[in-house]
Amino acid sequence: MSESKKMAGGMTPTNRAILIAAALLLVAAIGYAIWRDSADSAPKKSVEATAPPGDQLAALEARTRADPGSAEAWMQLGAARFDMGEFAGAVTAYEKATALSSDSAGLWSALGEARVMASERDPMPAAALAAFDKAIALDAKDPRARYFLAVKKDVGGDHKGAIEDWFALLADTPQGAPWEADLRRTIEQVGAIHKIDVAMRLQNTQARPLTANEMPVAARAIPGPTRADMEAASQLPKGQQDAMIEGMVSGLEAKLKANPKDVDRWVMLMRSRMTLGETAKAAQALKDGIAANPAAAGRLKAQGQLLGVPGA
Repeated sequence: MSESKKMAGGMTPTNRAILIAAALLLVAAIGYAIWRDSADSAPKKSVEATAPPGDQLAALEARTRADPGSAEAWMQLGAARFDMGEFAGAVTAYEKATALSSDSAGLWSALGEARVMASERDPMPAAALAAFDKAIALDAKDPRARYFLAVKKDVGGDHKGAIEDWFALLADTPQGAPWEADLRRTIEQVGAIHKIDVAMRLQNTQARPLTANEMPVAARAIPGPTRADMEAASQLPKGQQDAMIEGMVSGLEAKLKANPKDVDRWVMLMRSRMTLGETAKAAQALKDGIAANPAAAGRLKAQGQLLGVPGA
């Protein structure tokens, strides 16, 4: 069957499974683009980020009306709509953003992703491919565009070519990146479906070390007790050591009780619990953080995966 006929016939169960995996993987890839693009500036909080989902969306829409020339405003609206499953609306917002900031690979690949997810029949619409090609032209390393261009090969029947491209992406993936596990799972699943042996290669292909600019919020942008802090505490007498560590974590928990909408502090609490080896409490922090911030569930889970939190 030709590629065009496969496309016209709609999504097969295999194609749909790959795209569902892509949706999960690329939530994290959005985070990668944000980390890289904002590496030279401190994370910014907004009123919209702490509002309930409906209010958040309304606030972002109001911002685009007040400042229609802001690519950042349209980008944030596109991301919010995408997170809420409003893919067609996300496409519209990202199209506005790319028109205003045409040199951002991350915006183009986000537009391509939204176009893929908005498509009800064609698993890889031409408009999405055009956006991914634009992203790659601007940044040949853009992980989201690379992932989806490999999906196109798989959908078109070039399963080995797709797996080769995913392996190349895996080799370029920063160690511990939240999408690494999903990328490995995609390679494994496509290999199994098409009887391509990938087990040994998966075992031997390791993600590369993170650079400082790529270091995500869980490890770089959010202050709080680090492993170095814990090592310093270990040099104190036992009583002082316990008091210091407990004081750090108790302080975090107190602040979260006062303001459970502070997503950054939930990440800090998860990191602190994992540093202390309290994995069950880290998992509970993830659960509580999501309960308090359902709109940030994707981000919290991605950070939890990066930190190794059980159940993330």
